[in-house]
Amino acid sequence: MIGKDVMNKEKTHHLPEEEDIALLDDIYTLLLINDDHNTFEFVIETLMELCHHTYEQAFQCAFITHNHGKCDVMHGAYSKLEPIANTMLNRGLTVKIVL
Repeated sequence: MIGKDVMNKEKTHHLPEEEDIALLDDIYTLLLINDDHNTFEFVIETLMELCHHTYEQAFQCAFITHNHGKCDVMHGAYSKLEPIANTMLNRGLTVKIVL
C-alpha cells in the first residue's frame, strides 16, 4: 500500500537556473588523438601546461591515447577549448573538439 505522503506529493517544475544554463556551455570535449611523431614527454608537458593536468593525469592521458587511439583531455565551453586546441595543433599534436 502506498503511503499518503507519496500519493499527495506534487510534481514541481522549475525554470532553469543560471547553474543549469552554464552547464550547457561545458558540453564540448577536447580529444587528443594518437600520432607517431610526438614523444610521451612532449605530450605530458603540453597537457600539464595547456590543460593544467598534474603529471599523473597527463601521463594517464598520454598512455590512454597511445593504447586506445584517443583520449578526452578536457571538457568545457567551445570558446574555452578552441584556443587550447589551436595551440596544441600548432605544436604538432592531433586534437579535435567534439560534442
